Amino acid sequence: MELEQRTLLTAKEAAQYLRISLLTLSKIEKQGGIVPFRTPGGHRRYSLDMLRDYLEQSRQPRYNATV
Repeated sequence: MELEQRTLLTAKEAAQYLRISLLTLSKIEKQGGIVPFRTPGGHRRYSLDMLRDYLEQSRQPRYNATV
């Protein structure tokens, strides 16, 4: 499991893991849902923990407090 936590995925791999398009992944990042690591060359990298956390948060119901 420790090796799994250290594994970083490319944007394409992360999108496949989440079963979304690269465009959708980019939109999620712009909204602040996921903040990827950046390589020295500027490439995005995602940890499995980061992606799992995002999936878990996206499953939580959002209630409107003004109702």
